Amino acid sequence: MSERKLEATRDAYGRVLCELGGVYPNLVVLDADLSVSTKTCVFAKKYPERFINAGVAEQDMIGVAAGLATTGKIVFASTFAAFAAGRAWEQVRVSLAYPRLNVKVVATHGGITTGEDGATHQATEDIAIMRAIPNMTVLVPSDAAETEKIIRAAAKMHGPAYIRLSRGKTPVINEREYEFKIGQGVTLADGKDISIIATGIMVAMALDASEALAAEGVSARVINIHTIKPLDRELIIAAATETGAVVTAEEHTINGGLGGAVAEVLGENCPVPMFRLGIKDMFGESGKPDDLLEKYGLTSSEIIKAAKLVLSRKSRGQ
Repeated sequence: MSERKLEATRDAYGRVLCELGGVYPNLVVLDADLSVSTKTCVFAKKYPERFINAGVAEQDMIGVAAGLATTGKIVFASTFAAFAAGRAWEQVRVSLAYPRLNVKVVATHGGITTGEDGATHQATEDIAIMRAIPNMTVLVPSDAAETEKIIRAAAKMHGPAYIRLSRGKTPVINEREYEFKIGQGVTLADGKDISIIATGIMVAMALDASEALAAEGVSARVINIHTIKPLDRELIIAAATETGAVVTAEEHTINGGLGGAVAEVLGENCPVPMFRLGIKDMFGESGKPDDLLEKYGLTSSEIIKAAKLVLSRKSRGQ
């Protein structure tokens, strides 16, 4: 596997947010007393008059964000994913999504790689929660380069969005020049035997798995789904039709996240052997991120195992 540069998606967020502050004079940023962790502190330092620390009051933060959006502001509101999708869920649903207000909820520390903070701070259900809300766009970048593109695109689009970022440094797999479009998945590696459809930090692992499978004579297509909603149904159906087997991979519960979304599409349009790789209906725990990924089966080796299982079902016509 080739060596890749490592960078945290939350660091990219802080950097590009500060850049956008100079592009959009009506852009304001809110945080729930976690700006050093979410990296909105970078914006706060440069544009203090356009930054509001709402304190440990996530519901209030979303309410203030909604009010600002009604005055024509582009609003970015940040906290940890567990709090954005948990404590502030009703406000996100009723105050942002229902009236389609122009607020981007950028939630850091998604998934079990939040690490030692443990189950209470590890959002493993947030994608499912947010994609169930009408009018909500749900975005999960695969790396820092894609995070920059997602934040820029979110600033341009009108309406509410949920953007899930991670805590630690992850491999940079995308060229910063690549063309990004909300709702349009990206085929990163071609293949004819099986499709590995991944999101977030699992995309890099899917590429590693594809490379290892190729050495064993298996041609695995890798698709990066950075937009969980609206989902690129056409790309997913085409991949399933052409390869006849699918594995999904996500740092999230298999219930209602990427795997659930893909299963819904394929069940209605193109049923093929499929395996959803993710967290299996359980809470996380305190631990080192790499140890947790290993324990919960979120590794390239587990993707390879899942691919072989699905291929065996494909060969038996199941």
